[in-house]
Amino acid sequence: MRIVAALLLATATLTASIAPAYAIGAIAVNDEQGVSASEAGYGVGWGSTKNEAQRNAVKTCKDAGNDSCEVAVWFETCGAYAGDRVNYGIGYGDTKREAEKMALKDCPNCKLIVSDCK
Repeated sequence: MRIVAALLLATATLTASIAPAYAIGAIAVNDEQGVSASEAGYGVGWGSTKNEAQRNAVKTCKDAGNDSCEVAVWFETCGAYAGDRVNYGIGYGDTKREAEKMALKDCPNCKLIVSDCK
């Protein structure tokens, strides 16, 4: 029994050490002028590089049924996107609250659409 437990622990440790660290996040949106915040589509993606995170965000956005997805913001810890029918705001920071506050400061009359942290 001890051997099995030791093998499981060794396997878990090895798997954790070789798994990629997803340190970068991105938010892609399908949000055109005239679209309300509740109608905007989006996707959040993660990756070990900025490009990988952006690709994954666009893929997630399109997989959710959105046709025209573009990266709005990339971030290292937390990111946010807010919008209304005409304007949008993006934010990033060390906390979700900080990212959301920045996005809404960029666009004070907007509604928060999505925010996420690693």
